[in-house]
Amino acid sequence: MVRAAVLPAVGSPLEITGVELPEPGPGQVRVRLAAAGVCHSDLSLSNGTMRIPVPAILGHEGAGTVVSVGEGVAHVAPGDAVVLNWAPSCGSCHHCAIGEVWLCADALTGTGRVHAVAEDGRELHPGLNVAAFAEETVVAADCVLPAPEGVSLEDAALLGCAVLTGWGAVHHSARVREGESVVVLGVGGVGLAALQAARIAGAGPIVAVDVSPGKEALARAAGATDFVLASEATAKDVRRLTGGLGADVAVECVGRAATIRAAWDSTRRGGRTTVVGIGGKDQQVTFHALELFHWGRTLSGCVYGNSDPARDLPVLAAHIRAGRLDPGALVTERITLDGIPGAFDNMLAGKGGRALVVFPPHGD
Repeated sequence: MVRAAVLPAVGSPLEITGVELPEPGPGQVRVRLAAAGVCHSDLSLSNGTMRIPVPAILGHEGAGTVVSVGEGVAHVAPGDAVVLNWAPSCGSCHHCAIGEVWLCADALTGTGRVHAVAEDGRELHPGLNVAAFAEETVVAADCVLPAPEGVSLEDAALLGCAVLTGWGAVHHSARVREGESVVVLGVGGVGLAALQAARIAGAGPIVAVDVSPGKEALARAAGATDFVLASEATAKDVRRLTGGLGADVAVECVGRAATIRAAWDSTRRGGRTTVVGIGGKDQQVTFHALELFHWGRTLSGCVYGNSDPARDLPVLAAHIRAGRLDPGALVTERITLDGIPGAFDNMLAGKGGRALVVFPPHGD
């Protein structure tokens, strides 16, 4: 029996309760969590913006140590440090075959399986495959990757979503080049990672936009050269800071119609707008035909940073070891499992960066 954060139904508050995990079967791995990030996607799952089978254990950004492995698992062994990969690629669907593993058609099929049993007998599903909001989890073998050497497990946990997404949005989706101007809208965990990625890419100026003035110090520490308080004048403010033209690249990390529109309007003629934020179906964004022609901008969605974790984790680890990338700078709050509901409230209020669940060492 281990403790976990369970979503009993869409729109219901999380329950911190005991759950019973099975031993790993063939092709499965049991992991003791060291840390798990609280992502806005978890909030989107809880409120129904994204649909998964419920009741479920949420959490998809984590790292820990292998406890045991099932038959046929050879790439990790008990005692190994691992990063959880919530979106494993099947390797055989159309998207995987053409190298777009972040769009794998079968990545989330594991969410429908029975993962654990609650104390009251309810069968629980594994959220986004990995059920990281728990002291331990049992996942498919392709949902674990060896943790990079020289990277703490707390930092490695953040690589599993926030850093991969923010990094990928800048490097893979927007393809930011040295000397280009970048604006990042939304200074949460992913936005802070995107700011660091833009700095590493040699971009400039780098403008951060948020509704909270308290985010300015975080944004500047991550690499922002300028900070704009979000308003109806956001696009005008960004153009003022980019020579009157607008930014070469806008990265939207909120998922609201108004913010997506502001990102588009902040981008120069011929520029690139990448939407990372996950919005609901009610968030309708409109464009008229003439502006699409006249501005010649590119608007693109971005799933998981268009990243391949197996390819990108070693690259990110090298930046961390060299001191260029600091995942820990995304974290503004370290909490226990019991603190997750409060972290959800902070996300709704637009407060802070990443909240990180830190699990006590085994036996404590």
